[in-house]
Amino acid sequence: MLIFLLLAVFSGCGRETHFPDRPITLICPWSAGGGTDRVSRQVAAQLEEVLGTPVNVINATGGSGVTGHTRGALARPDGYTLTMVTVELNMLHWRGLTSLTYQDFAPIQLLNRDAAAIFVRSDSPLASLDDLQADVESRPGQVKASGTAFGGIWHVALAGWLNSRGIDPTAATWISINGAGPSLQELNASGVDFVCCSLPEADALLASKLVRCLGVMADERVPGFLDVPTFREQGHDWSIAGWRGIAAPKAIAADRLQVLVDALQEIAESDDYLQFMANAGFNVSLEGPDAFAATLKRQDEQFNEVLTGPAFAAISDEHFGPMLFPAVTALLLVLSIASVLWTSNTSPTETAANPAHFGKIGLVLCAAIFYLFVSEWLGFILAATIMLAALMALFRVRLAIALPFATALSLCVYQVFAVGLRVPLPRGILGW
Repeated sequence: MLIFLLLAVFSGCGRETHFPDRPITLICPWSAGGGTDRVSRQVAAQLEEVLGTPVNVINATGGSGVTGHTRGALARPDGYTLTMVTVELNMLHWRGLTSLTYQDFAPIQLLNRDAAAIFVRSDSPLASLDDLQADVESRPGQVKASGTAFGGIWHVALAGWLNSRGIDPTAATWISINGAGPSLQELNASGVDFVCCSLPEADALLASKLVRCLGVMADERVPGFLDVPTFREQGHDWSIAGWRGIAAPKAIAADRLQVLVDALQEIAESDDYLQFMANAGFNVSLEGPDAFAATLKRQDEQFNEVLTGPAFAAISDEHFGPMLFPAVTALLLVLSIASVLWTSNTSPTETAANPAHFGKIGLVLCAAIFYLFVSEWLGFILAATIMLAALMALFRVRLAIALPFATALSLCVYQVFAVGLRVPLPRGILGW
């Protein structure tokens, strides 16, 4: 039985001979249903065809984009983890949310740029930007808006417009929601008064006449949405746009980077991609690695001036940073452990704690730490087998039983997750 399992698994996990030969992960820092998610899934589907390997989109949301961008930048630089980076990459560190910058990535392909726009429900009494401005001025702090997380590009777009009109950027209360899709749902549910996001992100709701667009922050009317007036046409001299592109961890090998550059350039120039973008109303704006890197550098300098200026000081910080939840969780964990130890040592009615039990708990933790440290080198199957066999031996299972069982279980888990569910697992020096 064990030999059969070995043959079954190793038939699909031989040592890597070319790149790529296993699933690729594409990290999307924003929620499902929004514009970034839609573009990510289109690119992933085409990348599967071009490279001949599965490409899985993972929505790593939270922290105003910090979570997804950080996960992408810190991933193994082996070419198997890519990130759909967005304009927030140039904003997060100026807001003090992270030390991560565009220099932590190897830019591959800029895919599109889309201008910000303002949307209200179809039954809203607001008919123009002047109406919205008057409403915000007459009810400071009471008018609620959303479109993305606090301090994201659409929040900055709104704050910049208000500032350009001589209005305090905080006069409209921003409700932090991770993505345009959920924000538009909240708009239809009357949870917010208006939404700031791109036109393509609201395309379906516009077509069904559930929302109306008061104006787009672009220099000219957007193709596909020619009935939407620009801010400038209405006497509001303000424009700003977001962008999306693909990047890899900075330390990726040059040969693997070139494979991805060639594949993504082929996709970006393909009829299928261009047709998808046209149907969705997304603006196509393509730049290769060098031009994309120059754009990142230039815009980072621009956001330095914008976000560190006095006009944006009021929106540069949230009441609670993105590390609040992990910090509270860690504190509660420490308090829980301390409580257990104190109770076991002080309760007069209970049997005294056996030090051997604490030793076993420590050994279990050591086994988990062992796996974390060696799995990248040994690979999932070997590391998991050693860890499981050691744990079973710790609990007095005979080695003649523990070793075959641990091996079979590791192989089955690998087959289910790495092969069946296409979950990337550590492959190690042997490729499995």
